[in-house]
Amino acid sequence: MVNTTSSSDRGERVDLPSAYESLAAGQRLTLQQAKDATADRRERYINANRYYYGALRDLITFLVESDKRVLSLPCDIGQYLEWVRPTRGVGIDNSVRLVEIAQQRNPQFTFQVGSPEETRLNQTFDYILVVNGVNKFFDIQATFAGLRRNCESQTRVVVVFYNFLWQSLVVLAEKLGLKMPEPPQNWLSSRDVAGMLRLEGFEVVRKYSTILMPVYIPMVSWLLNRVIARLPGFHRLCFVQALVARPVPLPDPEQSRAAPSVSIVIPCRNERDNIEAAVIRTPDMGSHTELIFCDDKSTDGTADEVRRMQACYPHRDIRLVDGPGIGKADNVWTGFDAARGDILMILDADLTVPPEELPRFYAALVADRGEFINGSRMVYPMQHESMRSLNVLGNKAFSLVFSHILRQGLKDTLCGTKALWRRDYERIRPLRGRWGIRDRWGDYELIFGAARTNLHIVDLPVHYLERLHGVTKMTGRFANGIVMLRMCVAAYRQFR
Repeated sequence: MVNTTSSSDRGERVDLPSAYESLAAGQRLTLQQAKDATADRRERYINANRYYYGALRDLITFLVESDKRVLSLPCDIGQYLEWVRPTRGVGIDNSVRLVEIAQQRNPQFTFQVGSPEETRLNQTFDYILVVNGVNKFFDIQATFAGLRRNCESQTRVVVVFYNFLWQSLVVLAEKLGLKMPEPPQNWLSSRDVAGMLRLEGFEVVRKYSTILMPVYIPMVSWLLNRVIARLPGFHRLCFVQALVARPVPLPDPEQSRAAPSVSIVIPCRNERDNIEAAVIRTPDMGSHTELIFCDDKSTDGTADEVRRMQACYPHRDIRLVDGPGIGKADNVWTGFDAARGDILMILDADLTVPPEELPRFYAALVADRGEFINGSRMVYPMQHESMRSLNVLGNKAFSLVFSHILRQGLKDTLCGTKALWRRDYERIRPLRGRWGIRDRWGDYELIFGAARTNLHIVDLPVHYLERLHGVTKMTGRFANGIVMLRMCVAAYRQFR
């Protein structure tokens, strides 16, 4: 576990565990233990599902040339390198036992134990093969970011993953013993994976879909996989999706402009116990970072806690702004109006979205990967009880509706973590309140405004943790659902 530090009332420093680092370590350990527990049965399982793995082999050998330098992660038992016959093959997996088996089976290749997100190889490859990895990685974006050091201009990254539409069937297959049991997975669409590749400087050059029937049924499997799956529209239903991406040149730091400054607006109401963690866990970014706590008439001493942080951390630019006491949206606008930075960010004071992930929003804007960066909690598995099932279903349903209305893919419309240039917010501000219904959260005002001003909206996946202190302010789920439905109607009238 990685620890950060906290100050006591006397200014003394004591250890304070990071919920984010604990979650990361816990999920990686869970995945490693699950893989180690089934490693000795892995080859038998692959042989028992020859039809599916034969089709997967056909796809991979079609996408990856033989006699090339290939990096495979996760490497499983080494079968992917066996299939493509590289001149130099390197495999990485976080399972000690799988790496042992892979090395025994393929002594001509090099295998090593490691977390894909933390891979540090001082060599480059012609192909980087990521098969059924993004469905399991704790941090997909960090993995893609790390792979850039292993790329040359001609390198191709091949990402193969399960289609999220098959989630329920996969879970059922595990319960019936038809598939090896695994911890909760990330379920992504091709757009999700392509978006994360783009955020880390890759460009998708090809998309493929295959295997509409992953088990062998005489004639039926041939008809579905060889004929039906190739018809227009049916490829979206295929079990296996694949993307081929290339690295694009990164901007020259010597020619880039001075690093922009950042204003992080933290709307808070009765969040006293979360204030210190917000201060110590939020990293500095750019040329200067200011933390703006917008206290919306708290009664638990939140404002006093912010003042204590100002005294304990004089080297940080911590500001306290009085909110109007009307609701979150107006509280956020108060913070935006007080902000002095080039980039505006929102961080909810409950810290259910880890502050440690804010630098990714900054990097996406500075690298011009998008102009409005929208956090999405709907990619990674959520920590237990962080969001109720009904809220998850409602959020997904409304996201689909808004994606259709705005002609812009959005996976999570109510994630509080967002980032945009202040100059673009100045264009959005005159549009506030013009959608025919009051937005109590502010998320829709920003999304509608970004769409109306033709900003490039990009989803950025974030992890979603349980609240450690305080109580949620998202109460009245059915009443909130009515408000969201009315927002859909308002958006339809404006954009359709």
